[in-house]
Amino acid sequence: MVELIMSVILAFGITFYAIPAIIHAAQEKKLFDYPDERKLHRQPVPALGGIGIFSGFVTAFLLTASFTEFPVKFQYLIAAALVIFFVGLKDDLLNISPFKKFLGQVLAAAIIAFKGGLLLTSMDGFLGVNELPDMASYLLTILTIVVIINAYNLIDGVDGLATGLSLISSSFFAVFFFINDDIAYACMATSLIGALLAFLIFNAQPARIFMGDTGSMMLGLLHAMMVIRFIGMAESAPIFPVSAAPAVGFAILFVPLFDTLRVFSFRMLRGTSPFTPDRNHIHHILLRFRFSHTQVALMLGFAGLAVPVITYFMRGLGTAWLLTGLIFVGFFVAGILLLRYRFVTKSNVVKGSLGEKMTSIRPISMVERKASGQN
Repeated sequence: MVELIMSVILAFGITFYAIPAIIHAAQEKKLFDYPDERKLHRQPVPALGGIGIFSGFVTAFLLTASFTEFPVKFQYLIAAALVIFFVGLKDDLLNISPFKKFLGQVLAAAIIAFKGGLLLTSMDGFLGVNELPDMASYLLTILTIVVIINAYNLIDGVDGLATGLSLISSSFFAVFFFINDDIAYACMATSLIGALLAFLIFNAQPARIFMGDTGSMMLGLLHAMMVIRFIGMAESAPIFPVSAAPAVGFAILFVPLFDTLRVFSFRMLRGTSPFTPDRNHIHHILLRFRFSHTQVALMLGFAGLAVPVITYFMRGLGTAWLLTGLIFVGFFVAGILLLRYRFVTKSNVVKGSLGEKMTSIRPISMVERKASGQN
């Protein structure tokens, strides 16, 4: 318990101290995310907050976690985090191509799978598949990590949203790992919590700094590590076992994962690239109803809290039924929101309002704009 408390305090203090210095340096060097007709913010905002998050997280984690049970594996997990950190930082500073960014993500995922030994070994009956052969296990693990990295990269479109969702999911993992005496992974979660709490002070609406790709991809990578560890040990956990672990893990990361699945599916159905930017993410839809950034972040944060709790109490249904149900309910709710917005628009209830303006300015997040290669 002492290690966990210290990790939160250290990560919070380092990040809280670092962020103002990063903001000042960004202002001096003009390192801003500049507004244009496609963006939600109207003033230049520094986008290097991920440096502060990473600094607080990695320092607190290395100083408080004990790696005696895992003398080699964690060095590779940190190596993968460094790869993602520098890929994200280069993208924030120089706007690298989507392909180079993808290669960096695959490299980090491969380090975790092949060197770190953190693998998905079973699908727990989903699609009729249980234990996976070795090669399928490696491929599924790498695919999962890359998908989660991009899910957090794309959900970072509203002030405080990615930060708040990450705080909630990290808290679930911290509690589970602590109860089951997996202190190293618990320290990973609490170190991230401390860094995010400090960053949220500067990232809440109106944001004084964005986390950028450095931060959002780092959040995705760390959550991928924690959810794979959770799935691997949940059902055989010594103190607090959790059945239907893949479904519960998916539920903990539900908002970013499902939103990415939904948007990519619709883009491909329209015959366009899944990386083509648009204004159909769930936070864009909610903004059209004239909700503020804070309200959107709170609503989606509530979903990020409620979905895993409900899924946990329904875990007796099994992984296949739960995953199917989660995807169905997600598409149903998103469909209702879209139909409701179209109905309101056609009836001119919001004519001339911010909701109508939002459709004209095409609010595309910074990360999606970079993924498409737009400037």
